[in-house]
Amino acid sequence: MKEDNRNLLLAIVMSVVVLLGWQFFYGVPQMEKQKQIAQQNQQAQSQQAPAGSSAPAPGAPGQPGTSAAPGAAAAAAVGTREQALAASPRVRIDTPKIAGSISLTGARIDDVSLKAYRETVDPKSPHIILLSPLGGPNAYYSDFGWVAAPGSNVTLPNATTVWTADNEVLTPAKPLTLSWDNGQGLTFRRVISVDDNAMFTIRDEVENKGGAAVSLFPYGQIVRQGKPATLGYYVLHEGLVGNLGDQGLQEYTYDKIDKEPLLTPGTTGKSWKDVVGGFVGITDKYWAAAVIPDQQRKYEGRYSAVQTGTGHTYQADFLGEAIAIAPGATVTSNARLFAGAKEVAAVDGYEKNLGIKRFELLIDWGWFYFITKPLFFVLDWIYKHVGNFGVAILIVTVLLKALFFPLANKSYASMAKMKALQPEMTAIRERYADDKMKQQQALMELYKTQKINPVAGCWPVLLQIPVFFALYKILFITIEMRHAPFFGWIHDLAAPDPTNLFNLFGLLPFTPPAFLHLGAWPIIMGITMFIQMKMNPEPPDPVQKMMFTWMPVFFTFLLGSFPAGLVIYWSWNNLLSVIQQGYIMRKNGVKIELFDNLKGLFGKKPATAGAAAAPPKPANTNKK
Repeated sequence: MKEDNRNLLLAIVMSVVVLLGWQFFYGVPQMEKQKQIAQQNQQAQSQQAPAGSSAPAPGAPGQPGTSAAPGAAAAAAVGTREQALAASPRVRIDTPKIAGSISLTGARIDDVSLKAYRETVDPKSPHIILLSPLGGPNAYYSDFGWVAAPGSNVTLPNATTVWTADNEVLTPAKPLTLSWDNGQGLTFRRVISVDDNAMFTIRDEVENKGGAAVSLFPYGQIVRQGKPATLGYYVLHEGLVGNLGDQGLQEYTYDKIDKEPLLTPGTTGKSWKDVVGGFVGITDKYWAAAVIPDQQRKYEGRYSAVQTGTGHTYQADFLGEAIAIAPGATVTSNARLFAGAKEVAAVDGYEKNLGIKRFELLIDWGWFYFITKPLFFVLDWIYKHVGNFGVAILIVTVLLKALFFPLANKSYASMAKMKALQPEMTAIRERYADDKMKQQQALMELYKTQKINPVAGCWPVLLQIPVFFALYKILFITIEMRHAPFFGWIHDLAAPDPTNLFNLFGLLPFTPPAFLHLGAWPIIMGITMFIQMKMNPEPPDPVQKMMFTWMPVFFTFLLGSFPAGLVIYWSWNNLLSVIQQGYIMRKNGVKIELFDNLKGLFGKKPATAGAAAAPPKPANTNKK
């Protein structure tokens, strides 16, 4: 008995430790970091002093195959984002999905905001700003160009070059042509076009009017100054990302690239040579910027980080093979830039229509890709018909239940048979109480005789785990779920339930600590889980009984910080499981223990497992 009490106490302590640890390290950060990031974005837009923008930004690699000098020193810090934008002549960008401008100084694409997305669910909140100019806070931009061969003294356009534009606005119907003459016989032209979404096409031309051949290397890069705030979740990649041909998917967090070996003095990073196909870029949770080289030509892909006294600068770039330009000849290099929201249809469409190798991996589908992405397509298809992602989740849950119905029926039927055998199992345990090996042998013989699989009842739970994780991933990473409403108080299925039991769901005028965040839907989930567990007989072991009793409470708090859509799924799944299990138990003539177990909670002695499953008494044969 003392041993049981010690085990019980240990189990309770461990449960509390795990619960508090999860809430402290995971539950709190999810809500607090989302608020922090939104606040930082808003502060960055109005910040009067630049943050970490005085250091030079790495430009194109100065020499082929190396991490070379910056293309030119970064623009001096001038103050706010608005002041940085005003410091250079610009060409406006206007498409159905994005707005912004291109700096004619350096021909940088450094001003992109997303028309369809805002910081919060408030329709009046600021639009998401993706790219920002040099000289302002948190510069984040892309540029393209050419690198000369080692030892060459040819003058090339750099970060301070002012290009000439042929019009004042870039739209899907009106491409932009930039031009610049180096005065040494080379004329550079850059034609930039953009589609209705967020893909730029860059065609760089060089005309050689001189008397000597020139060899140049095309490049493209994404540069980000400052280490951005990230959620820091293992299931979500934020940082440098790319698919580098046969090297496959390469994901590096900001911290990881900081710790890589030196590429050059002061620059850490990683490079991949002789790559064909793919892309390199930098990704946030919902947005990304990526440069895409010519998919038919070899290139070197590189991630790098420079740390200075004023902060970090991160870069993802490609350097193409040398292109010889004979006197009188004109050569062309093609590349693309994606700068926008990671919408699944758009990203997949670019991979298919533009032939970008595995561009779909710009979205972090994770290890369960083979479940996560098909499940998303099912959800999205249903959503397009019902108009509510929450309702789509409910329907998908029903479909999953229907898909696994035969297996679940078999599992529940096996569980029902085991409940019917409780008296015999109890007798075997009592008979061989001092000999565990004989006890197990006798139990296995009983299972074999009655054709029962003792682990069959685990299958419904095991099948639910990968589906649960896949749905969690969908809610967490896909922008389609961002700010998607359900009904009532749920305005964002990808965010935790905003209500809280500890301030009586808003009736009391205070905000409880984040680790006490417990919304209405997690409570509903806990109740459904409690009912599901109480449908089974109470385990005879007191430690197991206590663990099963407290498990719904543990999961209620655990899921308090999870996306509301996931909690709604689990609640609905529990309810369907209760209905299904109740039906199968009645069909197999097994007593449902729910009401007896509930009576036990209120001090009334419930029927024991053995009594509940005892065979019926013989009929009275004395007839009148």
